[in-house]
Amino acid sequence: MSSNDSHLSDQELLLAADGELPPARAEQVASHLAECWTCRVRKGEIEESIRDFVHVYRGDLDPLLPSAAGPRALLKARLAERASVSSSKWSEFLTLRYAGAAIVVALLALLIYFRPNFQSRQAFRIVPVSFPEPSLTPGVTLAVNIEQICHSTRPKNRIVPASLQRKVFEEYGIPGAEPRAYEVDYLITPALGGADDIRNLWPQSYSSAVWNARVKDALEDRLHDLVCEGQLDLTTAQQDISSDWIAAYKKYFHTDKPIEQTP
Repeated sequence: MSSNDSHLSDQELLLAADGELPPARAEQVASHLAECWTCRVRKGEIEESIRDFVHVYRGDLDPLLPSAAGPRALLKARLAERASVSSSKWSEFLTLRYAGAAIVVALLALLIYFRPNFQSRQAFRIVPVSFPEPSLTPGVTLAVNIEQICHSTRPKNRIVPASLQRKVFEEYGIPGAEPRAYEVDYLITPALGGADDIRNLWPQSYSSAVWNARVKDALEDRLHDLVCEGQLDLTTAQQDISSDWIAAYKKYFHTDKPIEQTP
């Protein structure tokens, strides 16, 4: 980011000061700060405001500050150096030229109080909603024929054991997920020869996206019917649903958006 016409937001400056930006974005922000005096000064004001705020309320907040290296350690070291600063700094803080600093500090306090104590950075990973992670869920099939697919007495889909569901959540970085909010789904449904294999399973949200688990269930039924009616080759059905199930839905339902399902 080489132009100074577009300045960094207070949120990005706070994340940069705290070392919380993704690596690629951190490089862009650092490059911008190297060229933009306005943002460098603003970043310094935000850091100064945070130090003053925490100093005034250190009796309440200091025990809650995470013990970590980097910016947090530097912040606590500077707090120790400024232990003799008068509490009148709080009144000065309220009169800062940029009122946005007060909002930033309030957000910091909320994060300290309510941010969960995750065991690893993996806990912050965004859970896939519409597509599985190919490296974790490439899809696995069994050696079956049309007779087994279309005339089986077993249900078209099988319940995934709770122990296997927990392993799927762990693989996707959400061990504490609410099971009722997800369907641990077969990428290739057993109704099309999908295997009971963790490489064929992924957590799909029931309601957090338009293309959710219930929509995929409708596609599975549609493909099963087409295969058993002789209108679609089984291998093609397996490939379509595993490579891009949303594209397959649009292809076989002839629509660009999910069709509302009747209860």
